[in-house]
Amino acid sequence: MKLILAIVSNDDSNSVSAALNRNSFQVTKLATTGGFLSLGNTTLIIGCEDELVDKAIEIISSESKRRTEVVPSTAPYDMNRLVSFPVEVQVGGATIFVLDVDNFVKV
Repeated sequence: MKLILAIVSNDDSNSVSAALNRNSFQVTKLATTGGFLSLGNTTLIIGCEDELVDKAIEIISSESKRRTEVVPSTAPYDMNRLVSFPVEVQVGGATIFVLDVDNFVKV
């Protein structure tokens, strides 16, 4: 048995979890925050049999879209001033961890 932790954008979380549910995966959603841009994201927890891991990753990948967004950035201008300028960054997609499960108990 495997445990999949998939970190996806809030914008994609509903479509990802719905697609997983349609394919008989049970999903637990956690609201989380990323470190780089401090944007909201969702961590999906999925338990599945070893042979279903590739299918789950395929579903997550197909529903998690990468996109470019413009975000404000600041840089020091002199000793007491910061200048703000827009920066394009890639957001979205998914970060997926697959972990071995030694024991699974549902009570």
